[in-house]
Amino acid sequence: MVAADSEGPKDLGIRMFRRERSIPLQGSAAPLCNNLSVLQVPARNLTHFGVVHGPSAQVLSAAPEGVPLAQRQLHVKEGAGVSTPLITQVHWCVLPFRVLLVLTSHRGIQMYESDGSIMVYWHALGSGDASAVQAVFARGIAACGHFICVGTWSGQVLVFDIPAKGPNIVLSEELPGHQMPITDIATDPTQGQDSMADMVTADDSGSLCAWRSGPEFTLLNRIPGFGAPCSSVQLWQGIVAAGYGNGQVHLYEATTGILQVQISAHARAVCALDLAPEAGKLLSAAEDTFVHIWKLSKNQESGSVEVEHCHVECVSDTQVCGARFCDPSGSSFAVTGYDLTEILRFSSM
Repeated sequence: MVAADSEGPKDLGIRMFRRERSIPLQGSAAPLCNNLSVLQVPARNLTHFGVVHGPSAQVLSAAPEGVPLAQRQLHVKEGAGVSTPLITQVHWCVLPFRVLLVLTSHRGIQMYESDGSIMVYWHALGSGDASAVQAVFARGIAACGHFICVGTWSGQVLVFDIPAKGPNIVLSEELPGHQMPITDIATDPTQGQDSMADMVTADDSGSLCAWRSGPEFTLLNRIPGFGAPCSSVQLWQGIVAAGYGNGQVHLYEATTGILQVQISAHARAVCALDLAPEAGKLLSAAEDTFVHIWKLSKNQESGSVEVEHCHVECVSDTQVCGARFCDPSGSSFAVTGYDLTEILRFSSM
């Protein structure tokens, strides 16, 4: 196992990324983990960004130079109740045949066409399984084949079967692997064969579950927590990357649960992880104001995972709450922060 400096390198050396023009927001990003979603649309030379701001989510499009071109405010579907329900996450799900924008809240799950213009599906959360003092919410969103998987407060993961077009979306399965609220879900479409895990789920206790998708999802392995919540997960070539409330990032073998690498990446809680699959780059962001980029590789002889630190960015005086690569090669990334009314953008030099 290896450990990296929790405060990042003292000498930044050669910088790999430079700050680009920021994209203005109508309001600050809410202090939620994983509070940024990015969808690249190469055919139109656009990038879509989604950020949660309390009871609304802001969805906007920007040109490569960062000029905002269009924006839309999404709200929780109206229903019974006195208080305004809060949104917990917004995320684009790229399916083989369509792209849907999924919004989760304390009231339910809303699925939209990719630009947020038309809501195609609504799933209300029932409070029958919740105690009088337990909050009801959905959180953790990922596409897995032609399914969209969404986590809930009860620890269940809801699996929705998505048709090639139209609104005939069906709740096909409820996965019972967790005892605590789901925090995040990640998938790897390249691993859905040979009994490999192609989905991982995380919860508030730090426990992880590795799954193989199919007509019925199969639980392959449980990785127990160690006292710190797991706020964000990613899956790459059979390796689970998990970010925790103690600032550590762990790399596990998905099917066996063996801890391959333990990185003391941050001085405070990790709030976001992301992967650039084409380059094997891992991004970690935390409440300590730092964003790190790591290069993952597999030793061909031993099969073990090797990690190299590539870049560190300090977003001064900001509680970072979201960070994402903007392209599959990891040549650019974006960052959101609480009380920050803009999306910060960085690109490779």
